Amino acid sequence: MATIEECRAALEKLSDNMQTAEGDAATAAALDRSVSCRITDLDITFVGRMTGGRIVVQDTLQGPPPEKAQIRLTLAGDDLVAMVNGELNFAKAWGSGRVKLEAGLRDLLRLRKLL
Repeated sequence: MATIEECRAALEKLSDNMQTAEGDAATAAALDRSVSCRITDLDITFVGRMTGGRIVVQDTLQGPPPEKAQIRLTLAGDDLVAMVNGELNFAKAWGSGRVKLEAGLRDLLRLRKLL
């Protein structure tokens, strides 16, 4: 089971990857939205903002977030780490229910280019 520190490092790596995105992926990374990443097996949620092509984690909360972010990702810690390291395909994990991504329709269409 991934630790809180490993999950935070994975989010930092994802943020770094977003910073170097090009083309349509760069357009998707440039969204300015509130974000939450719920790690189900650790019962924590990272909350922050996607802005300037990065994910800025502002807080780590116990349990589910008190407010609904505009972009919400829910998954196990090991899946987050594997996905960011290229060992887990996002589309397959999302299709099988291992990963849950919730956002407005317009944001989902943009984010698919990034993921």
